Amino acid sequence: MNESTRNEIIRLWYGRASVRRIAKKLGLNRKTVAQVLKEHNDARKGSGGGAAPPRPSIIDPFRENIAQLFDRYPDITAVRMHEELRRLGFRGTYSTVKERLRDIRPRPQSQPVVRVETGPGAQAQMDYSPYEIDFTEEGRRRVHAFSHILSHSRRQYLRFFENEDFTATIRGHQQAFSRNRGAAATCLYDSMKVVVTAWDGEQPIYNVRFLAFATHYGFKPWACRRRRPQTKGKIERPFWFVETNLLNARTFRSLEHLNEVAAWWLDNVSDVHVHRETKRRPIDLYQEELPHLLPLPEHDYDTAIVLYRTVNVEGYVAYRQNHYSVPWERIGEVLPVRVTEKELIVYGPDIVEIARHELFPSTITGQKRSNKSHMPGADVRQKYEVLKRRFEELGPQGGFFLDQLLLARRCGRDEAHRILSLLTTYRREDLGAAIERASRYRAFSLPVIERILAAQAQPRSGLDYFESETREQLSQIGGEPVPPRSTAEYQKLLENEDKPDERTEKCNSKDDESGDDA
Repeated sequence: MNESTRNEIIRLWYGRASVRRIAKKLGLNRKTVAQVLKEHNDARKGSGGGAAPPRPSIIDPFRENIAQLFDRYPDITAVRMHEELRRLGFRGTYSTVKERLRDIRPRPQSQPVVRVETGPGAQAQMDYSPYEIDFTEEGRRRVHAFSHILSHSRRQYLRFFENEDFTATIRGHQQAFSRNRGAAATCLYDSMKVVVTAWDGEQPIYNVRFLAFATHYGFKPWACRRRRPQTKGKIERPFWFVETNLLNARTFRSLEHLNEVAAWWLDNVSDVHVHRETKRRPIDLYQEELPHLLPLPEHDYDTAIVLYRTVNVEGYVAYRQNHYSVPWERIGEVLPVRVTEKELIVYGPDIVEIARHELFPSTITGQKRSNKSHMPGADVRQKYEVLKRRFEELGPQGGFFLDQLLLARRCGRDEAHRILSLLTTYRREDLGAAIERASRYRAFSLPVIERILAAQAQPRSGLDYFESETREQLSQIGGEPVPPRSTAEYQKLLENEDKPDERTEKCNSKDDESGDDA
């Protein structure tokens, strides 16, 4: 460093410029500036040590006031300190107060993060990470990377989902367990709602549905302390590898194509790269960890979504803006629908399957899947009998109303279907009352029924229908409500746990008796 630069540093320092400002102005490193000032001070004192020469500051006269305020209010902020000092006559800036307060306030000691290595099969970690992907066929959309990693071997499972809901999380776990042919004894999570519904202080309250899933596979969920991402360090780092390797310099057509590439990447890149911590390939360590994993149950946990959908006037149920056909005689009924990853299955009120369709991809809307056997056949008499039965279920005047409707209206059969479809909006008893009133005044038409319902009935939601239908079915099955029971009554079930044959014989004998009564 030349002498002119040293002179400029000293001149600026005595001009009350800070080390940071001097370094920025002259384009130097702050350590270099501090070293020049130290050498200058040593030369002036004629010693080999000591700090840079102190400079008078505008805040020095208020040193005692600052000490008193800080002793009284240890958590005082620089803003409040500045306000109090200005009230006492201080004319300096907020930055000056902030720097002085930083010097006198003790700095919190950050806790060191110690990486804990776990034994084989002892622990896994799971988390999500969202990404915005420009798909060539589906356009730009957000996807969520589900990542599950075995802590000992660092073997990762990765799959992209449309969202981070319960169904996606459960299916991601199942696919990870299937790939690893087992599950770790404990799995770490952050405070995601799928796993933790709330916190009682530092105690997590787990989602009971997720606990049931964990119990099915025998592992223990462990929610990490909030605001401590270091606890799950083994799952956080692999996301960087995903971003810089899997998603870097690659183009994807669709979400399905992305998952196909991710499956290839797991086998050919992630499994066989040398991990920077273990210095070994995850696939090699996994072979050693495999015998220590929990064995999988014989049957997977059921991840299907169960919904209730009303059959519209055309004989279709709707799901995600697409329509799937059911037998046409089900028009107006609210039916249970089971949705798996690839199929949509419709059941009758007796929980017997009546329709099964391949599920449309989530990116496709406004489409229909039809089965010719669900459409009305050529047998006019059969159609009439089905319609008659449905109307008779609505009340004593239902069959009479249908006969008169078919006689009085040119499109009577179509209007009859539309009247049944009103069950999607109104209660069964309200529609029956409207039919009875219309029959009394001999007004046999769809518009009349609609006007009566609009004037006298209240539209209901699908949840209302489900509640009323369930109550009706329960009353038919059991009669009186079942009172609460003490848990002591169930103790004998545990005592008889070693006697499955005896319990089976009792159940079979009861079934035989019920069959005889029937």
